[in-house]
Amino acid sequence: MNFLAHLHLAHLAQSSLLGNLLADFVRGNPDTLFTADIVAGIHMHRRIDVLTDNLPQVKEAREWFRPETRRVAPITLDVMWDHFLSRHWAQLSPSQPLAAFIAHAQGSIVPHLPDTPPRFINLNDHLWSERWMERYADMAFIQNVLNGMANRRPRLDALRDSWHDLDRHYDALEKQFWQFYPTMMEQARQKAL
Repeated sequence: MNFLAHLHLAHLAQSSLLGNLLADFVRGNPDTLFTADIVAGIHMHRRIDVLTDNLPQVKEAREWFRPETRRVAPITLDVMWDHFLSRHWAQLSPSQPLAAFIAHAQGSIVPHLPDTPPRFINLNDHLWSERWMERYADMAFIQNVLNGMANRRPRLDALRDSWHDLDRHYDALEKQFWQFYPTMMEQARQKAL
């Protein structure tokens, strides 16, 4: 899962949006670094990552990547799941428009940025002003996201080429998303993630 899905599941679970978004920027044990609710959000994010990586649908989808891009398949798929969530938001969360959800998330997170790591602050500078999560619905933007990650981290250059795997298997990936994401939403509502 990427930014949008983590925030969405956190919202459904009534977990800290800040903690769930911050988790990738915190190494090791966060217990003494943040308040209890933020720590709980960080731990929820980590559990979701492990759960998602081990889902049969996600494992199968990784196999659809070519040998030269399979190493980066987990990262590419995380972005792709956000694409489907953004694209189908109105169906998955009909009670709240995507723009309203994102505004709520931004309002919950931005006031706390001074107490977070500089890399996380930098992410937030772009995430909200450039409307990334709304733009995830556009596959051209997904390609830009993958290229941007490849530019920032040369060892992940294969992300640039993984676009072709997404394009080739788009319909099958969308089917996989519908097989697991609504279940994860219900698990979040039940606070079982």
